[in-house]
Formats: sequence, C-alpha cells, structure tokens
Amino acid sequence: MKSILIIGAGGHGQVVAECAEACGYEKINFLDDYHPDAVGVIDQLEAAATNYDGVIVSIGNNEIRRKLITRLQNINAPLMSLIHPRAYVSPTVAIGPGSIVLPGAVIHTNVHIGIGCIVSIGALVDHDAIVEDFSHINTGAIVGAGKRANGKVEAGQVVK
Repeated sequence: MKSILIIGAGGHGQVVAECAEACGYEKINFLDDYHPDAVGVIDQLEAAATNYDGVIVSIGNNEIRRKLITRLQNINAPLMSLIHPRAYVSPTVAIGPGSIVLPGAVIHTNVHIGIGCIVSIGALVDHDAIVEDFSHINTGAIVGAGKRANGKVEAGQVVK
C-alpha cells in the first residue's frame, strides 16, 4: 500500500490529498496544527516523515513551504513530487522534489520546475521556461516561452 504524509491539511492540503489519491496513494495522512483529521502536529515532522513512502508539504505560503521542505531535506525524508494524471507534462521537463502539478496544467518542452513548487489548475508553462524553487504558478497563470518565474505568479497573470 503506497503511503504519503501531507504537511498541512487546509484547503491546499485537501487538493494535494485528492491529487495523491489520483496518483495511486492509498494511505494518505496529514500533519497539521489545527485540523481535526490530522494524525499529528507539524512539530512531529521529523519523527513521522520516515514512516511513509513519501512526504509532501501542502502549505501555500512559499516561505513557510521552503522552511518545512528544508527540515525534511535535513533528515533525508522521502520528499515526493506529485503530477496529477490529468496534467500534461512533457517528457523533457525536470521537476524538483516536493513539487505538485495539478489537473489541467500544461508544462511544455524543456521546462525546469524547481524544488517545492506548485503549478495550479489550468496553469501554463511554455517551452524552455524556468520556475524557480518554492514558486507558485497560480490558477490560469501563464509563464511564457523562455521566461523565468520566481515567487508567486497570481491567477491569470502572464510572465512575458
């Protein structure tokens, strides 16, 4: 049974859980300081992470996501990336650990997606673009061919 630990059980965490299920994970648990369905709190991250096939951070805030992923990297936790089966990702794309690509996203030829990135529903990343570590390409945003995205690209925004 494939298992994944999701750090953060809020709205984005629920989206990540659905993506994990679509990717074939059967045991899906959360760490969260406030959510009643969580199996523990975020301070238990180091102890809990090694009990799963994979771990992913589902915190929308780029800086908090970076800090938590760094903690996971420091203990060599099995940091996973998830690509929803209804996303198109070119076979020439490089995706860093801890990133997620959601349904309807299109990532084209020779793109580099960094560590801990979010590529939201319907986002488009054209050929030869770079999405830097811990960035978030929000719903319907577009990163043009050969362009570089850093931080948060807002819903509907175009990086050209």
